[in-house]
Amino acid sequence: MYDFSYHKPSSLAEAAKALGSAEDGKLMAGGMTLIPTLKQRLARPSDVIDLGGIVELKGIRRAGNALVIGAMARHAEVAHSDVVRSAIPALAELAEGIGDPQVRNRGTIGGSIANADPAADYPAAVVGLGATVETNKRKIAADDFFKGLFETALEDGEIVTAVSFPIPEKAAYMKFPNPASRYAIVGAFVAKTGGGVRVAVTGAGPSVFRVAAMEQALAKSFTPDAIKDIKVAADGLNADIHASAEYRAHLVTVMARRAVAAAAG
Repeated sequence: MYDFSYHKPSSLAEAAKALGSAEDGKLMAGGMTLIPTLKQRLARPSDVIDLGGIVELKGIRRAGNALVIGAMARHAEVAHSDVVRSAIPALAELAEGIGDPQVRNRGTIGGSIANADPAADYPAAVVGLGATVETNKRKIAADDFFKGLFETALEDGEIVTAVSFPIPEKAAYMKFPNPASRYAIVGAFVAKTGGGVRVAVTGAGPSVFRVAAMEQALAKSFTPDAIKDIKVAADGLNADIHASAEYRAHLVTVMARRAVAAAAG
């Protein structure tokens, strides 16, 4: 690990100031990705700004027909929150399936989506529910937030403050997890809302993506059989020692059908 200056601001304004004045500053939420990266000397930031002491980035609340989760809410908090379980049970179940207890008690929703790991679970929920990512500068629609492999729409000096999830009529998340890491080899989040149906897939490609053909079919008939014959092309999908692109393409339909069955049931 290389030397760096450590900051632990007590307010969002202090964090933004520290980040803006740093030569090459990095924000730390739960540290689940940043700390291993630093230990392996894969990054050499001049400053690390720890967001853990900022109260305004925490908390979970219902605001009208939306569920607002602070960026520093930990996975375990989302999983066990009565507010989340009442408003969007699928989101609580998703959080409960992230990593292991150690990860769930350190990792945060803001850190997860800002990192944009292609196999992370939260991006599927953010896109699947059509959420809005709130930052210290603006609000970003889910469909505009994730840009590619570890790439988001966040600009220099921009800090995720909260995520606002519209409360759906029905929703469910199903994933085929890596048995060691619990990351999604393929995960599908399906949501039925007043505005239509959304199907978001994580783990299969370089970034989370929607499956329009499934959304159209489910809008007509919200049943697993409605999408049983819809295939996703393997071109451009991830391929590694855990699963080929063709296997991931097959799993997209399998996981989506299971998610529809869970949501409908």
